[in-house]
Amino acid sequence: MCKHHSNSSQREFILLGLSDNPYLEMLFFMVFLISYVLTLLWSLAVIVVSQLDPSLQTPMYFFIINLSFLDLCSTTATVPQMMVNLQRSQKTISWTGCMAQLFISLGLGSTECVLLAAMAYDRYAAVCHPLRYTAIMSRSLCWLMAIASWFSGMTASFVQTCLTLRLPLCGHNHINDFFCEVPALLSLACADTSINEAGLLVGSAGILPVPLGLILVSYGYIGAAVLRIRSAEGRCKAFSTCTSHLAVVSIFFGTAIYTYLQPPSQHPQDQGKIVSLFYAFITPMVNPLIYTLRNKDVHRALRRALGKQCWMQQS
Repeated sequence: MCKHHSNSSQREFILLGLSDNPYLEMLFFMVFLISYVLTLLWSLAVIVVSQLDPSLQTPMYFFIINLSFLDLCSTTATVPQMMVNLQRSQKTISWTGCMAQLFISLGLGSTECVLLAAMAYDRYAAVCHPLRYTAIMSRSLCWLMAIASWFSGMTASFVQTCLTLRLPLCGHNHINDFFCEVPALLSLACADTSINEAGLLVGSAGILPVPLGLILVSYGYIGAAVLRIRSAEGRCKAFSTCTSHLAVVSIFFGTAIYTYLQPPSQHPQDQGKIVSLFYAFITPMVNPLIYTLRNKDVHRALRRALGKQCWMQQS
């Protein structure tokens, strides 16, 4: 079990946030509120339509449902607390709330890393082995990869949270960030954090570069397979199924690697906040849009669902 250090049992932490300018805080609040509501509505729409429409009962949409659920949870773990703090002068979070936020946000982020690798394998099977795609991506394999993603992500988060809990803070409680995450908490410690930093780098190496390496290998095979297609139309069609996934991978892994694969002592604080904002808030907001904006299958499913709803209201 996780045991926290006796000196680190703070009653609360003070989050310094993004700005102390009241006008900027009001602007941030409105932007975050509108974006949060849109993120929830769009993610829920993707989940519901993918579940109800028979044409979307495929492995790719099974993983997109998991990703949309991750986005819902990750934004809910950080954004509401951030909006509450933007409305008050004392921007506090309880010690328990901070540790819960740390575990949940880190666990969901780690899960997404592994899930994106599973989605890359799905795209590899679809492009490189189209005739055997259904046999390769069986329902049992999809569930196994999803469960493995969640289990590995939450296990990595549990280990990192336990290591963080054991650090003495000696009364330091001003977190130079807008939510609780490992690098920000390590900077508060009044003891040697070399073990924690080493653990963070090792854990991050397993959760970040390894899945990213698998993704790059998958796309190496996909690229080779696409180049073997003779018609330009066929190449575009084959690669168009992967562009959305590549966009999400680039945004998510780029920001997460910047934050977690360098020692916390070397983090430029202001830049770190902007990068954290990307993977904690902006990425979950744009993920549903990236996956559905150019997706004709989802557009058709949404039109059918809306058309059915209108017909039911008229009748």
